[in-house]
Amino acid sequence: MKYNIPADVPAKKVSLYKKNLKEATNGTNHLMLFAGDQKVEHLNNDFYGKDIPFEDNSPEHMFQIASKAKIGVFATQFGLISRYGRDYNNIPYLVKLNSKTNLVPYDAEDPYSKAWLSVGDVVAFKEQSGLDIKGVGYTLYLGGAYEHEMLTQAAIIVHEAHQNGLLAVLWIYPKGKFVKDEHDGHLIAGAAGVGAALGADFVKLKVPYDKKGNFDAKLLQEATMAAGRTGVLCEGGAKVDEKAFLTELYEQIHKGGSRGNGTGRNIHQREFKEAVKMANAIYAITSENATVKEALKLLK
Repeated sequence: MKYNIPADVPAKKVSLYKKNLKEATNGTNHLMLFAGDQKVEHLNNDFYGKDIPFEDNSPEHMFQIASKAKIGVFATQFGLISRYGRDYNNIPYLVKLNSKTNLVPYDAEDPYSKAWLSVGDVVAFKEQSGLDIKGVGYTLYLGGAYEHEMLTQAAIIVHEAHQNGLLAVLWIYPKGKFVKDEHDGHLIAGAAGVGAALGADFVKLKVPYDKKGNFDAKLLQEATMAAGRTGVLCEGGAKVDEKAFLTELYEQIHKGGSRGNGTGRNIHQREFKEAVKMANAIYAITSENATVKEALKLLK
C-alpha cells in the first residue's frame, strides 16, 4: 500500500507516521474509529436509559470493548485514557483534544469548543505512559462567530500532530442559527473541503441525506471528492438495526467513496459480548474489505 505522506511530517518522523497509519487502518487506508467522546458531548443521555444496558453507564465498558474488539483507534478524552490506560494498554488510542456539552442550544448561541490540551501534552503523555497513541482529534463547528478561532486551532493541531508523526482527525460540523440542514449534501461537501484545506488525515462528517431523509451515495461522492487526499469518515449516529447499519456502511465506502466511519452508540449501547461482535463486523467491512454477508456472520 502506497501512503501519501503530508509534507509537514519531518523526515525523521515519516516511519512513525507510516506505522501509525498502517496499523490504524490495517494497511488499507480505511479507518474504523470507535468514538468514545460522548460522555461530554451528550452527557449521560447515551449511556443510561431505556434500551441501554446498565453496564454502559460505566466508562470502563467502552475500554473493555476497545481492548477485545478489532478497531482502528479508540477516540476519547485525555482524562479517561489517563484513568484507564494502564489497565487497557493494548488499545490503539486517539486523544480527543476538545469537547463541549449540548446544554446550550445551537440556535441560542454559536458553538465554541476550545482545545483542553495541546499536542505537546499528548506527545509527553505518550512518552511517559508508553501507551499506543496513534493520533489526536479535534471538533470544529462551521458557520458561527467562533469559526475563525476553531479553524486556527485545528490548523495548528494538524500541523503539530504531523510534526510528531501522529495522525490528525477532525470532526467538522456546520451548526448554528445560519445552518438550516446539517445533513445537506452540498454543505457536508463544503465541510469535507475545509478538512482538506486544514491538512487533516481524516475528517468525520455528518451523513448526507436526500429530501426524504435517506442516505444518498451520490451526495456522499461530492464530499469524498471534495476532501481530496483527506479520508472521509461518516458518523455512526443513533443506534439502529445491525443489518441496516452495516449495509449503509458498505454503501458509504463502496458507492460513496468514504474511507471509514466514526461509530460510538451503535457499538457501546450493547452488552459487552454483542458490542465486541458489532465492532468486529464494522471493522471487517471498513478495514478488511468484507461484504455485508460476511460481516453479519460475525454477529452470530
